Amino acid sequence: MRVAEEKILVDGPAGKIDVIMERPDAPRGIALVAHPHPVGGGANTNKVAYTLARTFVSLGYAAFRPNFRGVGDSEGTHDEGRGETEDLLAVLEDTTCRCGSLPVALAGFSFGAYPQTRVA
Repeated sequence: MRVAEEKILVDGPAGKIDVIMERPDAPRGIALVAHPHPVGGGANTNKVAYTLARTFVSLGYAAFRPNFRGVGDSEGTHDEGRGETEDLLAVLEDTTCRCGSLPVALAGFSFGAYPQTRVA
């Protein structure tokens, strides 16, 4: 299943959050995918984050890959995982508006796994 990527901006506690969304017509769930440490160059285009999102999309999930604060078009500055957790929660709330109340899968690579454990 090929689903086009779409860039969206979500309102977060520190400003706009830059998100790549891949949403099939009738998703069976929502996958929130977090990238590696932004200070080390991590972004939502990271190959592992991309592969995780594509895997979820192939399983029928809508995949959302936000950029953490200060990365890409995301506003704010790096907050050692605290603010990033709040941002992931804001994106998750937005996904419910876009997709409805569906099962949620959380995925994160390297630093991205840390705020995801806080979201869980």
